[in-house]
Amino acid sequence: MRKRRKILTVSTAVVAAATLPLLISPVVSAAVSEDDDESPRVARLYAPPPDRDSYRQVARLAWRGDFRDSAGLLAMVRTPHAVWYGDETPEQVTRLVRRTARSAGWQGRLPVLALYNIPGRDCGSYSSGGADGLAAYQAWIDAVAEGIGDRKVMIVLEPDSLALLPSDCADASNAEETAVESQQPEQTAVGELPAAEESPAVEASPTELPPLPDPGAATAPPAASAASGTGEEAAQSTDSQPTDARPAAAENTAPKPPEAADPEPAASQSPDPEPSAEQPGTLPELPPLPTPDPVTPEDGSDTGDLDTPVVEDPETAARYSEINYAVDVLSALGNASVYLDAGHSGWHSVSSIVPRLIKAGIDRATGFALNVSHYQTDPDSAWYGRLVSSCLAYADEGGDPEDCAEQSWSRRHVRRWLRHHVPDDPARMKHYVTDTSRNGQGPWTPRAATHRHNDVQSWCNPPGRGLGRRPTTRTGEALLDAALWVKTPGESDGRCLRGTDGPLDPVRGTVNPEAGEWFPEQALELVRYADPAVHVFRRPHGR
Repeated sequence: MRKRRKILTVSTAVVAAATLPLLISPVVSAAVSEDDDESPRVARLYAPPPDRDSYRQVARLAWRGDFRDSAGLLAMVRTPHAVWYGDETPEQVTRLVRRTARSAGWQGRLPVLALYNIPGRDCGSYSSGGADGLAAYQAWIDAVAEGIGDRKVMIVLEPDSLALLPSDCADASNAEETAVESQQPEQTAVGELPAAEESPAVEASPTELPPLPDPGAATAPPAASAASGTGEEAAQSTDSQPTDARPAAAENTAPKPPEAADPEPAASQSPDPEPSAEQPGTLPELPPLPTPDPVTPEDGSDTGDLDTPVVEDPETAARYSEINYAVDVLSALGNASVYLDAGHSGWHSVSSIVPRLIKAGIDRATGFALNVSHYQTDPDSAWYGRLVSSCLAYADEGGDPEDCAEQSWSRRHVRRWLRHHVPDDPARMKHYVTDTSRNGQGPWTPRAATHRHNDVQSWCNPPGRGLGRRPTTRTGEALLDAALWVKTPGESDGRCLRGTDGPLDPVRGTVNPEAGEWFPEQALELVRYADPAVHVFRRPHGR
């Protein structure tokens, strides 16, 4: 009798998994509506086959009678998202990419490919791996290009490869906590301080900011303060867990999402006043030192700027060679749009990321990608994307990226800089795409009372996150080519030990799945906290 009952239970679950998509397909189509515009300017995005574990979870929820969560989860996994490739052999990746491109072509859809096989990937953290050196990587990129052929694709090239260079890896293990602490007061100050205390942050006084130059001048306000994000702080982003970064929550009780952070945290900062030039009166006045003769190398090579020497380790130099090679090969395909990694608004300052993009060959790429596998809000990404694109255009005309407007400046000052230094035609500027797969509730900031670990790893399976804007190429913004789900919602970012010995995630109290594996609790959390919400029981129009 027990054996017969077990067979019946398993059979029912299998039938539920097979028939549920058919039974609620009208519901799902309403929940994940895409662009209905048939204009050639709007590309309908490709939805790859969902993870098998996700369908098992859908079936379990339906068997329990939890049809709302079951339908919401099914809507999520059937929404268009990127297909990730990395660690396959050249022969394997050619076959898999060709299969995806052909399938998308038969459906009249545009596939998004996330290529994630850069040597030294993720500083050896949860998503470690990648090709074994430059030659192996070049062969892998050639194989990807062979699989694409002349088909139309959108490529997000090597997430975190530029925002987290090998030279940043030394600080990646301990910079996360510092960066989170530096951002936390910023997020609470705007919402809690009286208006009288907020106003200096929004409108800097004339004594704090020098007057803007004439329209023809090439100078700019002081550079952003260190709190706005540097390469070292960016290392906080061990954020480099693109292929396996996703949050989690309990199936029955999900944590309450924290209050939304201020959409413009960095804008509240103002440049620090210049230090006083007065000298103590007790010191005698010294004559000026003679100017030393310039040092000329024996080999006659150019020493460059001695004030800001560029010291580049071999691994970082190889990283730039790898990205440049990929840009040249993939852009030459003709129908491939290639977007380079530019981190996100809470990681690097504009003047920090722009030189990296330039050195990686952004001039030959379609544009750059923001917020991949991260949680920054759409307004923050839009503002940061505009500033990065503007700085690239300014540098292309001979300007110094150090003079570019930063996200830490006041909006008034930024807009005046843009009027003086940025072309009016968006066609002359680099475009970008954003990842909105998990940013519905914005970034996670741990409470001070629970912030007792060495490394909070705020990027790693943070609690209370939700789905964000649905993927679309109809953005309504001149520089934004597409809002995408690059990170696959529902897949884990890794174990998330947060500086402890583990095996539990000290924030969640559970053992998280390995990076890239399905995380059932987190998947439900993303559906329940989605913004915009997943309305799974709304009847489709015309019915």
